Amino acid sequence: MTIDRAQADEARGRDGALAEAVGAVVGAGQAAGSGLARAAAAVRQVVTPTGWWVAGIAAAGLVAGYLFGWLEAVVIGWALAVALAAACLYLVGRSAFVVGLELPEPRVVVGDPAEAAVVVTNIGRRRAVGVGVEVRVGGGTTALAVANLSAGVAERRPIEIPTGRRGIVDIGPVRTVRADPVGLVRREVVWAEQSRLYVHPRTIPIPAVSTGFVRDLEGSPTRDLTASDVAFHALREYVPGDDRRHIHWRSSAKTGTFMVRQFEETRRSHMMILLDAEPAHYADPDEFELAVGAVGSLGVRAIRDARGASVIVPSSVPTTARAGMRGLLDLATISRDRLLDALCGVEQDPRAPQLVDAMRMTAESVLGISLAFVVTGSLTGVARLRAAAAQARPGVEVVGVVCAAGAAPASRRVGGMQVLTIGQLDDLRAILARSAAA
Repeated sequence: MTIDRAQADEARGRDGALAEAVGAVVGAGQAAGSGLARAAAAVRQVVTPTGWWVAGIAAAGLVAGYLFGWLEAVVIGWALAVALAAACLYLVGRSAFVVGLELPEPRVVVGDPAEAAVVVTNIGRRRAVGVGVEVRVGGGTTALAVANLSAGVAERRPIEIPTGRRGIVDIGPVRTVRADPVGLVRREVVWAEQSRLYVHPRTIPIPAVSTGFVRDLEGSPTRDLTASDVAFHALREYVPGDDRRHIHWRSSAKTGTFMVRQFEETRRSHMMILLDAEPAHYADPDEFELAVGAVGSLGVRAIRDARGASVIVPSSVPTTARAGMRGLLDLATISRDRLLDALCGVEQDPRAPQLVDAMRMTAESVLGISLAFVVTGSLTGVARLRAAAAQARPGVEVVGVVCAAGAAPASRRVGGMQVLTIGQLDDLRAILARSAAA
């Protein structure tokens, strides 16, 4: 029994040692595989497509030359291999640079000059070799060559940003590039995050728009009468259903008939601005830009007057809006900059809801509208404008703004709807000023 037990212990010891050896071999294999994978990933990151072609031709030339005795192939293979090895020397060492991106003004008006700047600083103790810097600006890339810098010296390189068109320009990220002159290897280091420049549409100051009101205790009295408000209008005879709290007892005693107070509604302005996004309604892109500028001018005026405003743009982009406003973008009107920032990203959309449908959805979803501006292009017929105006709730004043580039300014009344025609942005100010004076 003792001998059998000793043999079993010895067998278990051998099995344990074998298992440990197998585990060590497997662990070493996994570590080697992981190291090879990291090395391969690092090589793939720095070798350019041209470098891979050179490496492949060099390998093919050496193999074919030694197998078939082709001296020319051997010479070509070794020449390309030496060139590839020399190119790798350009990647040796660490950069002593720190690169930053400056955007002094994140918002400009279309057409105004704008620039960013790349600041390269040598934080090392020695003179640093020049470096190439690439900055992505919009859909293109700007390349800068920074010369050798002494220790502690910074160089600021400005970058002009095109602002000829309204929109949002992404600037960055900023990369430093170390590469050989032939372009076989290339290593990039990302230094600065992406910044954003908002190119606002051109807007103009316009007079206050006083048409249209919404019920409010701090508003202005109107000709509409109501049974409960703060602006007293007159007395009338009591009819069943009137609130007894509004009975004027002194007048009732004199006349012998119950008399109740009648009030004028007091209201404040709440404006809605709907921008037509159908490309078929605009003769050219300039008309749409004119329409966006008109929307921005009206919205900025409403914000400046501390008046409630809703700026609506039809869009096919899915939104998280409430069910009645699916397909409509409700732009932020918290501040002037927020509204104009949102208008920077507005584009024509052939798949967006049509003008009449957008007006109907807006009337159903946005409560309290008293004045509605419908801004559209010159190819929108009067019939379609009237159909859109018919979707508004009763009592809402609808004003159509037709943007026809180069047209003479005009104002006319069409079926109870005011239609303004503007050929340039300044026409909107002149027409509204005349309306305010009238």
